[in-house]
Amino acid sequence: MGFFDKLKKITTNLFSGFTEADEAFFEELEETLILADLGMNTALEAVEQLRQRVRKEKLRDQEEVKAALRDILAEMISVGDTALDLSTQPAVVLFIGVNGVGKTTSIGKLGSQLKAEGKRVLFCAADTFRAAAADQLQIWAERAGCELIRQHEGADPGAVLFDALQAAKARNVDVVLCDTAGRLHNKANLMAELSKLSKIIDRECPGAARETLLVLDATTGQNGLIQAKQFQEAAGLTGIVLTKLDGTAKGGIVVAIARELGVPVKLAGVGEGLGDLKPFDAREYVEAII
Repeated sequence: MGFFDKLKKITTNLFSGFTEADEAFFEELEETLILADLGMNTALEAVEQLRQRVRKEKLRDQEEVKAALRDILAEMISVGDTALDLSTQPAVVLFIGVNGVGKTTSIGKLGSQLKAEGKRVLFCAADTFRAAAADQLQIWAERAGCELIRQHEGADPGAVLFDALQAAKARNVDVVLCDTAGRLHNKANLMAELSKLSKIIDRECPGAARETLLVLDATTGQNGLIQAKQFQEAAGLTGIVLTKLDGTAKGGIVVAIARELGVPVKLAGVGEGLGDLKPFDAREYVEAII
């Protein structure tokens, strides 16, 4: 049972016993939202906003209270454009994050979808640190029907990105999707490498549309928020890719990240298939859980 199912069950139970929006209801709702990993601050803020709306608008009916809660959470999540900016040729998308969160898989799925839309897509294997990372990306490139630029294990990631951008310009590629080494967010030298990659893009493709997407595993809950804060400081994120949302009851991290960092979730991984990376829709997400 995935996140949506689990949280839907909890909120259904919460509202099925609903008699009125009294203090006992608000306390139980607070607890439910904290357990769903919205984080203490965000959960308290959401419930306080609901409390005020219930009083001000004199909401009595269960459906009215539900609708108000949906509006509050949807507004908290809606902190920016959730569409990817791929407006230039080439556009460059950097995928960053710690090991094991699903960066390479997300690149494969997104590449497949962009290819299906008629775009020419190039994968850049700039994760030269992890053994067989480029091999894994090559398998995805073949599955998705996308091109790949790679070098040997241990090569300079900046050199691989440079080659990829040169190839992209020469071949009229629409989108470059760049894999990077899984970084521990407290390693200063690896963060400096991200800064170097950014400078190479600035130099080789000035004015290119760019996305810096932090890939987070939804099952990590509040740890994901800590990672997001540190990557935001180091790399200036434009969006979040939330993976494994189908396998967790902690997807409330979506709300916490949006609220505390002002960074929108742009894509959500909800399964293993090529088509299981979906554009994130705040209203749909809230409807699904409440």
